[in-house]
Amino acid sequence: MLHIGCALPETVEFFSRYRCKLIFVDLFDDLDQLKPGEDATRPLEQVIAGLMHIPAGTRLDICLFWDLFNFLDKAAIAALMHVLRPHLHTATLAHGFAVHNLKTPQSGRVYGIRELDKLSVRPRPGQLPGYSPYNQGQLEKALDYFKATRSVLLADSRLELLLSASLPA
Repeated sequence: MLHIGCALPETVEFFSRYRCKLIFVDLFDDLDQLKPGEDATRPLEQVIAGLMHIPAGTRLDICLFWDLFNFLDKAAIAALMHVLRPHLHTATLAHGFAVHNLKTPQSGRVYGIRELDKLSVRPRPGQLPGYSPYNQGQLEKALDYFKATRSVLLADSRLELLLSASLPA
């Protein structure tokens, strides 16, 4: 299970009930490294792979992206998908947030899992740089290996997306 963001105690406690391997990667702390720049010395794929440290041969059943995509440009999303591809399989599921309206403000939240049907939501210590949200259609075009199987419009104009792997044959 891949969780993008900080390891909240309730998320660790929730998954401790199951036999699984947890990989927590807080890419939110490294957003500045995920922006392509003229002075970039390494391709984004190498930067992301170096930040994620997913062991070779690891297969991910669940990826919790939360609102990460709202802070990445299309090149960074493509690089992330490229890094994740060897770890995905046809039954990989994922979760993430998009927006219904592109003018939706940054949520300022950190997410985790409390129960099967309850998320844990905490305020972020501050606003994150690079907020540039995607609506569902834009995000689905950017996610090479995932398709939305269900979406729910939330009260604050965000969309909660359940995704499933869509791998080429």
